[in-house]
Amino acid sequence: MMDPTLNAGRSCWLTYSLAIRGPNRHYTGRVALFRKILVVCVGNICRSPTAELLLRHALQPSGISVTSAGLNARVGESMEPDALRVLEEQGHEDQGFKARQITPAIVNESDLILVMEKEHVQGVLKIASHARGKVFLLGKWQSEREIKDPYRQGKAAFVHAHALIEDAVCSWAQRLGR
Repeated sequence: MMDPTLNAGRSCWLTYSLAIRGPNRHYTGRVALFRKILVVCVGNICRSPTAELLLRHALQPSGISVTSAGLNARVGESMEPDALRVLEEQGHEDQGFKARQITPAIVNESDLILVMEKEHVQGVLKIASHARGKVFLLGKWQSEREIKDPYRQGKAAFVHAHALIEDAVCSWAQRLGR
């Protein structure tokens, strides 16, 4: 559900003013605070690639980069077939996704890290404790809702997870620039 205060005559970009002063130059503009977003789950074959694709699509053409990784990734694997099927039924295409493992370098280059469950926050902080202020639940704007893993639970579980992810992505997109 859309927050009515977000679009009350102003952009919903999270921004700050940037002023550059010097000889013959002055620039005051709006700069996005989050340029690189990382979405994290466990295996990086169901929830996080779904959220990555949906969030990337929702934020186009903002210039914000969205990627995903797993805390215990099934490195190199494609999306889980039921997860991909649900995305395709919603009009999205497989873009050659391959799972990858989260690393300290990936955490360091990310401005915002969105996770599916509260325990994933701790998993990310184990890898890079200094990331504390940039790790949030994807379901933050839905009363800190966790999105449970649908893996090996049948297509209905994937449909449910997709709906929760889509709702959360819409909330983040409203706050990040769309």
